[in-house]
Amino acid sequence: MKSSPPEDLSYSPCIQPIRESLTIRGLQHQFWHWGDPHAPLLVMLHGWMDSGISFQFLVDALQPVWHVVAPDWRGFGGSDWNHGSYWFPDYVADLDAMLQALSPDRPVMLVGHSMGGIVACLYAGLRPDRVTKLVSLEGFGLPATEPQQAVQRMRNWLDEQRDLPTFGEYAGDVIVARLMRNNPRLSRGKAEFLARHLTQGAGEGNFTYLADPSHKMVNPVLYRLEEAKAIWREVTATTLWLASDSDWLPNWLKETPEQFQQRMDCFRDFRYQQIPDSGHMLHQDQPLAVALALDTFFTHS
Repeated sequence: MKSSPPEDLSYSPCIQPIRESLTIRGLQHQFWHWGDPHAPLLVMLHGWMDSGISFQFLVDALQPVWHVVAPDWRGFGGSDWNHGSYWFPDYVADLDAMLQALSPDRPVMLVGHSMGGIVACLYAGLRPDRVTKLVSLEGFGLPATEPQQAVQRMRNWLDEQRDLPTFGEYAGDVIVARLMRNNPRLSRGKAEFLARHLTQGAGEGNFTYLADPSHKMVNPVLYRLEEAKAIWREVTATTLWLASDSDWLPNWLKETPEQFQQRMDCFRDFRYQQIPDSGHMLHQDQPLAVALALDTFFTHS
């Protein structure tokens, strides 16, 4: 039986975050900091339509021995928007510049959720000397594509250039309800906390998402799984894959267990752990379990 979210109607962080703004590759990026800045650095990378602040519940549950830093990717949260489309290579280059600013002389430990996990795995293969340990939370590449998909994909992208996407405006309680509907394990107090940070006022008491609507556009460039695998084979960091026990990811990837195992086999030193009673947002669903896994992995592996 799945657990119901507790009614913590007045959630407040155990460890208060500090915000910092840095110029990264010509754009202002917002960074969230928790803990002693002299403690070992732990960098966390958020997923699509999210923000670094979404790691707050996980940080609350971690042992207080880390300096956790979580940037907002370009086009999300408090970071600047692109003038046009968004590409994975830009996120990888942004991460390279971020780590040069945060830790120029020492390699780091990386944790990435969903899109952030995809970027982290690519970066760890492209800059293996910059990553000591790597954790991916439900972020293990995109569904494989076939060349013939390129025709319709490019047509769709061209069509979208004529009518650029927008985000709607909603009352605050509507956004909270939507967060709880998309993630049934999220308590109302935590949903309200996230809603405050993931939206901005749009006038007349309404709110809109704090993200560039261009993220909704289809990518005209197909994801090439074999190229990603070639990069993953270059990863030297010990890698932990934390997965939920839901069927969301297998259904999305549309792969057999054997095909998914081929992804795992690309990594030289790979560990797999499933987090019970969790969905795709497992760091919010089960922050204590995820925190225990991270503390154990980073201090004892």
